[in-house]
Amino acid sequence: MNHDLRIGLGIDLHRLEKGRPCILAGVRIDSELGPQAVSDGDAVLHAAVDAVLGAAGLDDLGTLFPENDPKNQDRDSAEFCKRTLALIHEQGLRVVSLDVVVETEVPKLRAHRPAMRRRLAALFDVPADRVNIKGKTNEGLDAIGAKQAIRATVVALLASQPPAHN
Repeated sequence: MNHDLRIGLGIDLHRLEKGRPCILAGVRIDSELGPQAVSDGDAVLHAAVDAVLGAAGLDDLGTLFPENDPKNQDRDSAEFCKRTLALIHEQGLRVVSLDVVVETEVPKLRAHRPAMRRRLAALFDVPADRVNIKGKTNEGLDAIGAKQAIRATVVALLASQPPAHN
């Protein structure tokens, strides 16, 4: 069987601010710092959406969900994932795997990684064992190392969906 395989890369960076909720991969994490953004600021979901859209050859997150659109103010980024999944299904594609790197000094992600994997897998309709999340620090370097920013990088693998059997 011949499968059409496609790969995409998504990167998202947000400034961290005191008093903002910290939501990563759809999971709320207890932290005094959270990503500043028009939506909920979920850098992992934003990067994942861009990776999936890129693999499918579609417009990016900012084009599909512009920050100057009032509907996107404080919007749950899970809604971006659901719309993205619908768009790729219309093209006969499905997500095969997601590989995520989150660069941050705070919050620490180790305890949250299993929940983040499960949530990301559910949002993109992929088995949790095909989602990996790694947390990295920047060793005190740049804005991330100074606890001023958080960056997520995601690689997405998509494949054509097998035809439905009636």
